[in-house]
Amino acid sequence: MFFSVVIPTYNRLPILQKCLRALENQAYSAAVTGLEVVLVDDGSTDGTVEWLATHQGAFPHLRIYQQDHQGPAAARNLGVEQARGEIIVFIDSDLVVTDSFLEAHARALIANSQKSDRIFTYGRVVNTCNFEHPTTEPYKITDFSAAYFATGNVAIARHWLIEAGLFDPQFQLYGWEDLELGVRLKKLGLKLIKCPAAVGYHWHPPFSLEQIPALIEKEKQRGRMGVVFYQKHPTWSVKMMIQMTILHRILWGILSLRGQLNERTMAHFLQWLINRGQSQLALEISRIFLNWYNVQAVQQYWATREHT
Repeated sequence: MFFSVVIPTYNRLPILQKCLRALENQAYSAAVTGLEVVLVDDGSTDGTVEWLATHQGAFPHLRIYQQDHQGPAAARNLGVEQARGEIIVFIDSDLVVTDSFLEAHARALIANSQKSDRIFTYGRVVNTCNFEHPTTEPYKITDFSAAYFATGNVAIARHWLIEAGLFDPQFQLYGWEDLELGVRLKKLGLKLIKCPAAVGYHWHPPFSLEQIPALIEKEKQRGRMGVVFYQKHPTWSVKMMIQMTILHRILWGILSLRGQLNERTMAHFLQWLINRGQSQLALEISRIFLNWYNVQAVQQYWATREHT
């Protein structure tokens, strides 16, 4: 099978370099007949395109496309449309994979296609703050994902994506574009095949207080896109996913003391944890108020959309 690895990117040049080098170092058998890396730059302003132009020789499998900043949904659609392979592998540009990554996806697809061709494989994603050696991070319980279709590490036949209608470009902000497509793929009868041998290491910098404004904005965007998701699929399961129920408002209202526990009132405690090497714990605790921002954004945006 011929693999097209589709990667949207926006201002992630340092980790993107590691991502692309890992894809060039793949070791695979005759099961993989071809490989291309289809990178779609979503209007980066950090010199991504310029750097790649001067390092083309290091990435013989790479094909680069550019678009104005339209979000990952539109970027992935462009990548799928330009892809030459029959199997699309979606990863993010901050994911560094092992050298057996593609081989693992190929073996899982071949082994399970004898029963049905309505399948896709979902690999393991391990979160890490280790920029120098991301692939040394051990798997943690917090890395578990129950998602049906998530574009962090998934391999699927291109024709199923076309039949489902690709990603909805309405999702221009952060969140939900992959899970929404997953709803449509599930309606086509596609089955998820777990593929833990296909490992990718998702890098993000160690948590700091300086990141909080961007994280809050991301939660607000996720809330708005959650409403778009629900308007397309007004089901209870989607409502639960996007935290649109009274249960979520009560839960995060209690945990955050209705917003009194926030980035200002918790700053000293979070910094105390960070100073003691507990940045990951500080991030998990900050989710108390981050989720409150998300729930509030869902309700506020729903109030404006239901009357339009």
